[in-house]
Amino acid sequence: MYKKIVLIIIAGIFVNGQVWTQDFGFGFGFDDVDSGGSSGGFLNSLSVSIGGEVSAAVIGYFDEMIKGADSIVTRDMFMFSGKLNFLAKSSLAQAVINLKLVPALVPVSIDEAYLNVFYGGFDISAGLKKVAWGKADQFGPLDVINMPDASKIFIEMADNTSLMGVKIANPMIHASFRFGQFSKIEGIFLPNFEIVSMAVSSMFDGSSEFLSLVSSPVSDKWIPASMNKLYDNDGNLLMPFKKTDTSGLDYAQAGLRFTTTIGSADIGIQYFYGRMFQPAAKFNLPKNQIPDMNDLGNPDNYPSFEFLFNIYHQAGLDYAQVIAGFNIRAEVAANITEDLKGDDGLVYNPSIGWSFGFDRNLFAGINLNVQGNGTVRLFNDKIGSSGEPFDQYYNLNPNYDVEYDTSMTSTRITAMLSRKFMRDELELRAAVVWGIEDMDFAIIPALIWTRDELRAAFSGGFFIGERDGQLGQYKYNNFLKLSVTYIF
Repeated sequence: MYKKIVLIIIAGIFVNGQVWTQDFGFGFGFDDVDSGGSSGGFLNSLSVSIGGEVSAAVIGYFDEMIKGADSIVTRDMFMFSGKLNFLAKSSLAQAVINLKLVPALVPVSIDEAYLNVFYGGFDISAGLKKVAWGKADQFGPLDVINMPDASKIFIEMADNTSLMGVKIANPMIHASFRFGQFSKIEGIFLPNFEIVSMAVSSMFDGSSEFLSLVSSPVSDKWIPASMNKLYDNDGNLLMPFKKTDTSGLDYAQAGLRFTTTIGSADIGIQYFYGRMFQPAAKFNLPKNQIPDMNDLGNPDNYPSFEFLFNIYHQAGLDYAQVIAGFNIRAEVAANITEDLKGDDGLVYNPSIGWSFGFDRNLFAGINLNVQGNGTVRLFNDKIGSSGEPFDQYYNLNPNYDVEYDTSMTSTRITAMLSRKFMRDELELRAAVVWGIEDMDFAIIPALIWTRDELRAAFSGGFFIGERDGQLGQYKYNNFLKLSVTYIF
């Protein structure tokens, strides 16, 4: 509902301002708009721009192709999408609507829609928005505002440098105040916790339901390893679930951030109170302790589960500076959950998150970008002794812990080499992601050609490692992608 309200309000700016044109383009002004006989009115200072892109892609999965034509799922093979971006701007405010266009049951969805008002050093915006905090290139520990759609990360990473497109916009109020030459303080309030939904099939009634998850798979190919025990090999849910409603004020979040420049170094300090993206699965005993043999399709005969999104406080620092030709970026964060003793199996332990990276031009026009991300879990010795929710007598297991049999540390290194040719029209790029604890890899090469508004890319993703690893779980999802995009 709030998405419809935001769209109607901002669309009203265009209609009530009598902003009409027969041309489809961008960067047109309104010097000739009649403002009721007065000169220098609001409409005379109002400008509107329209832009966007249209893209088509073909994705082929090796595992499907090897098994033959009968195994190829065409809904995952062809991807057609578009973006339509509207910007209305005056000297005091601007309104932004970014739409996603896809061939689906609901072909138009709002990517972002917000109103931004500025006066002097003050800047206040409200609506559906994406905000990046921290200085890491990709998903550092301080980038906590918008949940990423994990199912699209590798597909997007294959031929894009920015991953903002995989973030889910949140309704928010975002305010900032700039003072001095390089200092800024920001405040943010999110009235709820935006999560991603995916459609899954229930083995009990055969119907399609919506399940709140940390990722929204394009198909069953991209279900996270941490959720694998809840599904069969076809992506069907193995037990009933209780849908998590995160739309109320109980899930409100807020944060403060201060950034400044000291000498040649950029420094940031932030605090955030919110919910963890990674859910914890809580299992519940069946209502009917003895299954009714005449009603085996009734979910009450079976254990069920629900997802809990843990509360946490985060305090963090970030730093960026150019030293000897290296563009260095670093972040560190303390994530304090409610499990201060480390022995609550349904709450993630407190942890320390970190990120360190740099980029540098090497030789012969080659650029190297390296980033390491990781977490260190605190009170690791208090983790429960079981990852099974039920004991042999079909009772809830008191030793069940969502973090059982997981490493105390999680470390991932991403390195990307790139080189441009033909007056920068052609780019050859290769990225490698290495999960150190799991010893698994993702290798993502790409060849990208850009001329004016047209962009074509041939890329791929190849995964190596064991099935229980964060990257190795996708070892049967190796893919090739061919995409063409027109930007207007």
